[in-house]
Formats: sequence, C-alpha cells, structure tokens
Amino acid sequence: MYVLVDILVPIALGGVLPVMLFWLFIRQRMNETNKRTQIILAAIEKNPEMNIEEFIKKTEPKQKLLKEKLLTKLLWGCIISFCGALIIGSGVYIIVNDLGGTSDAPGFIILGSIILAIGISFLINFAVGKKLLSREIEAEEKALTTKE
Repeated sequence: MYVLVDILVPIALGGVLPVMLFWLFIRQRMNETNKRTQIILAAIEKNPEMNIEEFIKKTEPKQKLLKEKLLTKLLWGCIISFCGALIIGSGVYIIVNDLGGTSDAPGFIILGSIILAIGISFLINFAVGKKLLSREIEAEEKALTTKE
C-alpha cells in the first residue's frame, strides 16, 4: 500500500497538478472571452448602427499600468523569497535538532534554495525594471492625470 502511495504522490504533484492548473487558467480565459463576445453580440442586435470599435474598447479588460506590474513582481518576489527562507530554515532546524534523521533535511535545503532563488530573481527583475522603465512610468502617470 505504501509503495503505491510513494509512486502516485509524485506523479500527481509533478504531472497532474500542473496540467490541471494550466487547464483551469485557459478555461477561465475562454469563459471571459465568451462572455465579452455575448455582450457585444447582444449590443449589436439591439443597436446595429452603433460604433463597434468604441464598444469593444470599453468592454475590454483594463490593462495594468507599468507601475502596477512592477509592484506585482515586488510582491511575488517578497512572498516567494520568504517561503524559500522558511523552507531552508525548517531544513536547518531538522539538522540542528536531529529530528527524524538527516535524510529529509538536504531535500528541504535544496528545495528552499531553489524557491529562494526564484524569489530573488523576481526582486532583481523589479529593481532592474524600475530603473529601466522610470521614464515610461512617469509618462504613463502624466497621461493619466491629464485624462482626469
């Protein structure tokens, strides 16, 4: 029984879970597109002489500003780095207190290091993006203030 669990858990976590998440993401996007299409078709049926291009622009989802995208990278960088540091800390805790043998600790430390590196890459991406896109962000903010 335990042998079957040892085989199925990695297959489920490594193969099935990513495929399911990708499928759900694509399905959500398709549903949003279908809803937008139904709204546009209903509006065209009610008023065939309306300006379709303007209506489509109004119904499209709002694009994120550069500043919002950079702040999202900062947020995810902090969250992922913190999770990586916690996993590394748990590995060190296992080694120091000799809990359950030392067989699990290197795995925790390696996994935590990988996650920490991903988080740090998000933070570097934020810093470099902030520096390179500072002019574009200022221009975007000025364009928004002039519209209002």
